[in-house]
Order: sequence, then C-alpha cells, then structure tokens
Amino acid sequence: MTDSRRPPGQSAPPVSFHRRTAAIAERLPELREALARWLATLQLSLERRDDIVLACYEAMANSAEHAYPEGAAGPVDVRAEALPGRVIVTVTDYGTWRPPAASNGLRGRGLLLIDTLADESTQVHRDDGTTVTMTWLTG
Repeated sequence: MTDSRRPPGQSAPPVSFHRRTAAIAERLPELREALARWLATLQLSLERRDDIVLACYEAMANSAEHAYPEGAAGPVDVRAEALPGRVIVTVTDYGTWRPPAASNGLRGRGLLLIDTLADESTQVHRDDGTTVTMTWLTG
C-alpha cells in the first residue's frame, strides 16, 4: 500500500521516536526540538503538533525540576509512537516522586496543562521514577 500524499521515492516517516538526555533544564530545548522535528513528519496540523510539544516539554521540565535531588542529573526518556488514529508519548524519569511544593499561584499548573492539551493523560509514580503518558487522537 502506498501513501498518495507522499512524493514518489520519499520514504515513510518513522512511526516511533525515542531520545534520552539528562533531566536538566539546559538539555531540554534540544530534546523538545527533536520531538518537534519528528512530529513534523506526521500528517498532523500545526496546532496539534504544538499541543503535543508543549505538553511533552512540560512533562520533561517536571522531570528536570522534581525528579532528582538538587545538583543531580538523572536521565529522562521521551518515547513517541504514531499509531493509526493516535499519537502516544511517554516521558519517564528514574528519580523519586516529590509532591509539588506550596505555590504562590504562579507555578504548579504543569499537570493541569498536560491534562488540558492531551486527549488522555496518566501519571504513574513508582519508587524508581515517574512516567507520564499522553495520548492525542489524530483521526
């Protein structure tokens, strides 16, 4: 079966994406841009791609800020799959879950933002890390 939207000779986009980096703020923009480049190969609207990138970046930032002790840089994995009718992205760290600290109201909205942007989202907190799974319907 061929995809008539693709020029002859152009290969199909990869159906999966995986990158690992240190969960430190300075490394996350590179990871965000790699995810955005992969998403650009899929048949998604710009608005949908932007929603995915923003929600995933928020999950990555949570890993960088909350998963590891101050001064420690553990890994964060970002995995994505393009499946028929959906894109699923997981962001996993291997640190220790810490409940959010009290806020002055200007912070602490990351999980709410993720829940708003994704069609489905779950957070699983384990002794060996946290995984945020986000799903966007595409069809």
